Amino acid sequence: MTLISAALLLFLVMDPLGNIPLFLTALKNVAPARRLKVIVRELFIALTVMIVFLFSGQAFLSALHISEPALTATGGVILFLIALKMIFPADNSNHKPTEEEPFIVPLAIPYIAGPSALATLLLIMNGEPERWPEWLAALFAAWFASGLILICAGPLAKVLRNRGLIAIERLMGMVLVAIAIQMLMNGIAQFIEQIRVA
Repeated sequence: MTLISAALLLFLVMDPLGNIPLFLTALKNVAPARRLKVIVRELFIALTVMIVFLFSGQAFLSALHISEPALTATGGVILFLIALKMIFPADNSNHKPTEEEPFIVPLAIPYIAGPSALATLLLIMNGEPERWPEWLAALFAAWFASGLILICAGPLAKVLRNRGLIAIERLMGMVLVAIAIQMLMNGIAQFIEQIRVA
């Protein structure tokens, strides 16, 4: 995996376009003058959580004695399920705005630094931990691109409208399906290779 492909994968999993309606709903009762500050604050909180998980996830895997083929195959299955939700989105009409200003939950976690993003970081780091500077750079790139989209959530929602957002999210989901299937195949191939060597 290259830096660019890792950044693209993280960007797709963070799904900033799919999060636009959720962000707008969560910030509905926040004063317009405060919204930008709240979004930036939540973005930095999410980035901190993801950086911590990037470097501590390896120890977690070692403690559980999870092999690399198992993790790769599992990651493929998880990404596939995430992609299916992007292609066939659930009804988000039940998401109600909070009366207070959102803090950490739900904007930073789970909208930005959700389980899917954390699992992807775990997968990337586990494959080649010695390349951590590249993975950190990929995380920064994906986070920055997602942040720009979420900061511009209001204008983008007006321009793209609901149908446009859904169409782009489904396209991103299709790309993620292909990545997920490839990861699953890689995990199975690694497992077969381990059996042959043994």
